[in-house]
Amino acid sequence: MSDKVLIIIGDASETLDTLYPYYRLQEGGFEPVVAGPRRGKFQMVMHEVKPGWTITKEWEGYTIEAQIAFSEIVPQDYAGIMFSGGRAPEYIRYDEHLIAATRWFVDHGKPVASVCHGVEVLAYADRVRGRRMATVPKCKFDLEVCGGTFVDEPCVVDGNIVSGRTFHDNGRYFGAFMEMLEAARKSAANGVGA
Repeated sequence: MSDKVLIIIGDASETLDTLYPYYRLQEGGFEPVVAGPRRGKFQMVMHEVKPGWTITKEWEGYTIEAQIAFSEIVPQDYAGIMFSGGRAPEYIRYDEHLIAATRWFVDHGKPVASVCHGVEVLAYADRVRGRRMATVPKCKFDLEVCGGTFVDEPCVVDGNIVSGRTFHDNGRYFGAFMEMLEAARKSAANGVGA
């Protein structure tokens, strides 16, 4: 089994939604591979609802390098996939290569993680139907209109999909994803699957 895990991003991916998983994967002995609409640098953002605001305020965050383009994804080469949040999913969800890869991971029972707006990619791929998932409340409609059930909790595991609401849940949902990756790695080492 490969130790490589995809992190799906685009311009305006949320910084903490992206970097926490990136370094946590490394810490766990996995190789994070950042994939974007094209190879190259992407501008991340920071999101927070400030006191007195009713909507999210956005600032520029760090940049991140996409090592591969969505069109270059060969799903069989990866142990799992993680969908970062921010505004990027609203735009990247229309990429046919990303949607094909998304469907492959879900349909083949590979570990899948989604945080915040990441659900928009899974919803567009028609892979939330009948699933319970956490997401940021403003994406509840995207989830529900595509047949999913919104759960307002920091970590929701439904089959092979692990989800969290926002980066505030990083310490809760991402551990479950790491456990799923570890279990798959152990099974592969024991010859139970690949």
